Order: sequence, then C-alpha cells, then structure tokens
Amino acid sequence: MSEEAKWYVVHTYSGYENKVKANIEKIVENRGMQDYILDIVVPMEEQIEIKDGKKKATLKKIFPGYVLIKMIMNDDSWYVVRNIRGVTGFVGPGSKPVPLSDEEVKMMGVEQTETVVDYEVGDIVRVIEGPLENFIGTVEEISVDKKKVRVMVSMFGRETPVELDFIQIQKI
Repeated sequence: MSEEAKWYVVHTYSGYENKVKANIEKIVENRGMQDYILDIVVPMEEQIEIKDGKKKATLKKIFPGYVLIKMIMNDDSWYVVRNIRGVTGFVGPGSKPVPLSDEEVKMMGVEQTETVVDYEVGDIVRVIEGPLENFIGTVEEISVDKKKVRVMVSMFGRETPVELDFIQIQKI
C-alpha cells in the first residue's frame, strides 16, 4: 500500500471518539508504530453557552462519531486501527479506506499551517487588494487563529477599524 502518510477518517460508536484516540495512542506506543500512525485527532470547536447570564466556554465535537488519523496505510496499521474497541470501520467504499484530499484536510482545519507575518501592532501598512486597495492604516490587532488583522484606516476624515486577511496588507 501507500508509503506516504495521509489523513483517514475512522467511524466510531458515538461517544467513543476520545476512548478510541487514547486506545490507538496506547497501542502505537506499545507496538512501536510511531512511524506508521503519526497523529490522531478528534476535531473540536469551542462554543460559548450563556446560562443564567453567565458565559461558559465548552468544547464540542465537530464530527461526532468520527476520528481523523494521519497514518501510513499498510496491513499492520490498518489492522491495528480496525480492531480498536469502538471503531466500526474506515470511511470509504466497502472496507477500502479513502484518504482525505489536501483541500478537505484544510477545510477541516486539522493541520494548522503556522502563519508568519512581517508586521506587528502599531505598524503602518498599505492595503494591497480588495475594495480598500491603496488605503494606508495602522495595525491595531493581529488574530493569528483567524488569519485576520484589524487595521485603523482613515476614511472621510475619521479612523475606521477594518478587518482584513493577512494577505491583503503590506508593511510600508
């Protein structure tokens, strides 16, 4: 089978996602399979709930009943994952696991690519694309997780905060 690690989706019993992840991690360690099973993720997102006037942040599973595994698919790795308690099988036609495409992995936000920006809060920047192209502003806030930057742009004689993508601005 393939010698390159790819992301696969494993179907589990609902509520077993974290147990499956822990069991796979344990077996990988015990059998020395770190070179074949590289990463196991239960995609979560933070949700803010408001109860009795109080905000409470909770983590919710984005895909209940599924675990994502970055692995090199071979008979051993397939067998190990397939026979974990709580796993009902790989996602794919019949029993043939189908890897996720790079676009699907990106959309799910599983593999975060670290973004490095060459500007910081307080820097003067020029908007290089979009409706505000060629406007000049000051960086007010940088949100790395959202890949957005808030810039104070002078419009009609007043400072206006504008949220832009990292690639829409350039340091002067």
